[in-house]
Amino acid sequence: MPKPLSDGAQRLVFGILIVILVSFGIYWSLGGSGTSDPEQQEQTAEGGGGGASEGEGSDEPAVPLPTVAVEDMELADWLPFTEEEFVAAAAVAQAFATDYGTVDYSESPEEYYDRLGQYATEEYAQTLAQSSGAGALWGERAEEEAVSTGRAVVESIRGFDKESIVFVLKVQSITEGNDGKSQNLGDFAVTMVKKGGDWRVYDFQPADAGNLGGG
Repeated sequence: MPKPLSDGAQRLVFGILIVILVSFGIYWSLGGSGTSDPEQQEQTAEGGGGGASEGEGSDEPAVPLPTVAVEDMELADWLPFTEEEFVAAAAVAQAFATDYGTVDYSESPEEYYDRLGQYATEEYAQTLAQSSGAGALWGERAEEEAVSTGRAVVESIRGFDKESIVFVLKVQSITEGNDGKSQNLGDFAVTMVKKGGDWRVYDFQPADAGNLGGG
């Protein structure tokens, strides 16, 4: 039978065990052993152990936004075009809509749409050239030797962005060969875009059909 340790020896062994356990605890708490996965250890070392995300905790002071007093605010500073450019675009839109309502039925439909195409972008001019909505009405008016004179007026700006402006115009057509009676063609939305320094018609359709721009 083994001889039991004396009280002094027992205290010594107990003290040694405590020292060993404390040493291992400190070792683990400091991450001495890390992880058994070498790749994870490398990622931890490179990533800084999952610290704050980029941009957080920046010590750089915020730069105050510059403000403008109400009396110094200028509408022109918020618009993508000058007043002169808005007016120039409106003038072309009005000229197009006027010619849209102006029809000499002694002409062919092709001549009519070619004339409108002079105001349009290349793509929309092609669309106009392919129009075939004249049909029987054109032949009927040609027999009457009718001539319709268009009138148009800009009513409002529907919208604009950095590349286009959409105007709403009221369009009228007065036919001389029909006792001078006028026909209100309705409201039309005309999208204008700038091409090579000139304003061009990008789209033209009844105002209630949409046409929100997007040149």
